[in-house]
Amino acid sequence: MNKKLYKSNSNRMLAGVCGGIAEFFDIDATIVRVLWVIFGLAAGSGILAYILCAFIIPSGD
Repeated sequence: MNKKLYKSNSNRMLAGVCGGIAEFFDIDATIVRVLWVIFGLAAGSGILAYILCAFIIPSGD
């Protein structure tokens, strides 16, 4: 099986990064979003990481 990470076109709030990660790991996107916020608050670089992922991860079909 050859899975690739793409930004989600159907499950998106901002750029589709969390939705794409959720589809890749086959979990609920809300869990990914909550974890991203917790990581952002704890580590302090969540916003920067999201912006970088929005530019780096290609859009899905």
